[in-house]
Parts: sequence; structure tokens; C-alpha cells
Amino acid sequence: MNAYERFEQLVVLALSLIIASVILMALLQLCRRVVPLVIGGAIDPLDHDVFQALFGSIFTVLIALEFKHSIVRPALRRNSIVQVRTVLLIALLALSRKFVILDSAATPALTIAALGFATLVLGIVCWLLRERDKDE
Repeated sequence: MNAYERFEQLVVLALSLIIASVILMALLQLCRRVVPLVIGGAIDPLDHDVFQALFGSIFTVLIALEFKHSIVRPALRRNSIVQVRTVLLIALLALSRKFVILDSAATPALTIAALGFATLVLGIVCWLLRERDKDE
């Protein structure tokens, strides 16, 4: 490994530790808030507002995990750090989270349409990248 590759590995290691600590803190906060409610029977997952808040928080942790994984995996294989398909999939996860927490009654129709269009475009780009990789 040359000096720059070693530097890149150190940066990836530092980012991984930072992201892992953020994920751990988010998971602990989620457990601290949800477990007492579940044990006490105060949480009703069928309540729309509770569902939005709970799954929005879970999605946030999942997005952070995927983000960390997207940094570590290529670094271990000595590939390029930025993987376009992975970035697109993380963006799709973030949009999915947005749809889960979205209050459709208070959100303008144009905003929902724009989010839907963004999701469609990201999906098409992911599909095109997959098709391109099949041909190679």
C-alpha cells in the first residue's frame, strides 16, 4: 500500500468508529424510549402517530448502519470508497423513511409528488446501473 492508501484506510477507520458510536447512541436512545412503553403497555403500534415515530427512528438507525457498511466494505476490498449504487440505495432508504414519517394530511400534494418522482428516478438509475453491470 502506498502512503495515500494508508491514509485512506485511517480515514475510513476513523469514520467507522464515529459512525458506529452514533449508531450505538441512537440505538440506546431508541431502546430507552421504547422499552419502558412496551413493558408498561403504553405503546400502541397501530396508532398512526406512534407507528410513524417508532419506524422513523428504526429507519434512521438502519440508514446509519447501511451508511457505515458502505464505507467499510469497499475500503476492505481496496475498491473506490464511493460506490454509486450504494449511495443510491441509501437515498432510497432515506426516501422510504420520509414516506413512513410523512403526515399526508399536512403535506402538500406537490411535495408528495416530488418525493414520489425522486423515488422513481432513483429506482430507474439503480436499475440502469444493474443492467450496465450485467453487460460487463
